[in-house]
Amino acid sequence: MIKHLLNSRIIQLFIVSCFCFSCGKDTVYNQFQPIQDKAWKKQSEYYFKFEIKDHTPPYHIKIQIRNNDMYPYQNLWLLCKEEQPDGMVLKDTLECMLADDFGKWIGNGITLYQSEFSLRTDYHFPDTGTYTLNIRHGMRDDVLKGIEDIGLFIEKAK
Repeated sequence: MIKHLLNSRIIQLFIVSCFCFSCGKDTVYNQFQPIQDKAWKKQSEYYFKFEIKDHTPPYHIKIQIRNNDMYPYQNLWLLCKEEQPDGMVLKDTLECMLADDFGKWIGNGITLYQSEFSLRTDYHFPDTGTYTLNIRHGMRDDVLKGIEDIGLFIEKAK
């Protein structure tokens, strides 16, 4: 059993390293944060701080989720809040479908499934500077099990 868990972790680390080294020149930000104890408390927010140096091109902003087999639902509601350099705040709600109607996980993986969801497509940041995006779950559970990591990926649109 321990050997299986160790092999599983090695595979997961390999997959994560592939994602890290596959970032192209159009990638502006790519960061994951682990969910503490793989149990996302309702009051827990995860913050991503990133710098936009050029606000003229359009960007794609994507939320990345890593879940395991213990996640009890088909979907995941996320409440997102973007704080802009001038202090303005934009709020969004995003529904992430993690499984199909038959309960099969949609994301890539074997025991850990990674999925990606568009928060904004062809988005023009209003200005250069430091932005902060915070994310919390909008599910009814006070403690949401099975979500292991949450990530933010920003790239220049092609």
